[in-house]
Amino acid sequence: MNTRRRRWEDGATILYERAVRIPLPTLDAERTLRGHITSFADACVRRSELLADPDLPLTEAYGVELDEMHRGFEHRLRQLTGDDYREVADAYLRGERDDWIGALAVYYLECYYRLQERLTLDDEIFLLAVLRYPDCFTVNLGFAVGEVGGDAVHYESPRHADTDLTDDHHERYFAECQYSQREAAEYIRDRIHYIRDTVPDPDTTPFDDRKYGGFVYVTGRQGSVFSEYIGPLDPDPNRFDDVAATPGLVPEGPEVKRVKRDLLDGAEFVA
Repeated sequence: MNTRRRRWEDGATILYERAVRIPLPTLDAERTLRGHITSFADACVRRSELLADPDLPLTEAYGVELDEMHRGFEHRLRQLTGDDYREVADAYLRGERDDWIGALAVYYLECYYRLQERLTLDDEIFLLAVLRYPDCFTVNLGFAVGEVGGDAVHYESPRHADTDLTDDHHERYFAECQYSQREAAEYIRDRIHYIRDTVPDPDTTPFDDRKYGGFVYVTGRQGSVFSEYIGPLDPDPNRFDDVAATPGLVPEGPEVKRVKRDLLDGAEFVA
């Protein structure tokens, strides 16, 4: 078994049906979380603008999102381990350490590696769910094979299509793809508030109005057809019966199980 395949299988074990739980002990911690969520929402808006531009490939639009996620992952990794996060993750996978820091390093790195591979795979779904609780927040990242259902928007990329059309049909097909991408861009802009609303400004919002929140973002691809879903996610107030003292991995909650059932019924989660 080659090293890369072994790493993916080990990483899948870390990611599968698990979430990262991060304490929110102070206002500064809430401000930091809000900053990350706002940056991700801004990246989604920027991606929607690029998506609506007929002269730009989808890879460039998705690159904006990937860059923002990379910055978020790297920020968390450096907080955990400093600059040696890759060595920490590798040591955990080799069995040389067995602690929550190593597990989180693997979780974040594997998510980033899989996101990098996303546009080269013909049949993959990416799920991101963020849930805010009174003393913490959780992040779920999952990867699956299948279709995105619910009220997701679907659009097509001619650059990813394997078609053999006449000039007239090619022009019509290209125009239809452009229209579907503009529709998707509008969908993203209309629903981006669900992401921003997850973490209101802690300096201006009473605690009772901000202690719960959540969103789910799902994107997938099957050949030349891409899918997007953005929507609210209501946290279960009874999910945790302890106070979050340190960051760590926890089982995915009932909220994400519900999303998988409602949006991704029939999809096979690989991580």
